[in-house]
Amino acid sequence: MLDWEELIRECKNCRKCELSNTRTNVVIGRGNKRATILFVGEGPGEQEDIQGLPFVGPAGKLLDLLLSALMFKEEDYYIANIVKCRPPNNRVPLDEEAEACLDYLRNQVLLIKPKIIVCLGATAAKHIIGKDIKITQIRGQWVERKGFFIMPTFHPAALLRDQSKKILMWEDFKKIKQKLDEIKQCFKGD
Repeated sequence: MLDWEELIRECKNCRKCELSNTRTNVVIGRGNKRATILFVGEGPGEQEDIQGLPFVGPAGKLLDLLLSALMFKEEDYYIANIVKCRPPNNRVPLDEEAEACLDYLRNQVLLIKPKIIVCLGATAAKHIIGKDIKITQIRGQWVERKGFFIMPTFHPAALLRDQSKKILMWEDFKKIKQKLDEIKQCFKGD
């Protein structure tokens, strides 16, 4: 396992896949590096590639609004992606690109030690939970694996395209907040 400094250096020097040839910045993550929740998206978009931070474009603003509305504190979460470099034209990362990058995400999980992992969208769910899952069938359901509570839900960008998903995602995030509150209560009792 690499420490944060080593991980950042390795990510910035990574040439494991073709995405490294077209990136402006490597997008590692943002938030509390000791957070209870790890949100995992697909990959950086245009704004993320420019700024070097995940979820800062329109989908990120929607995610921030959702987190704020449900009173998540910034100390509660860290946000990362399956791939650290922007796929051309914001396409879905290829399986080999995701596989090349997953060790970095696994390293982040080991460093952060979250209790909850939220898969934002089908790509994150596919690479974290299982290749054959369908986000519309599994979203909003808890999956317990290796000591983590994992919740797949829609990617915020999906809400920008399809308003009908808003209520479903709101319900998913209420479940995530409830689980966070339960976990905090357990640790308060220790």
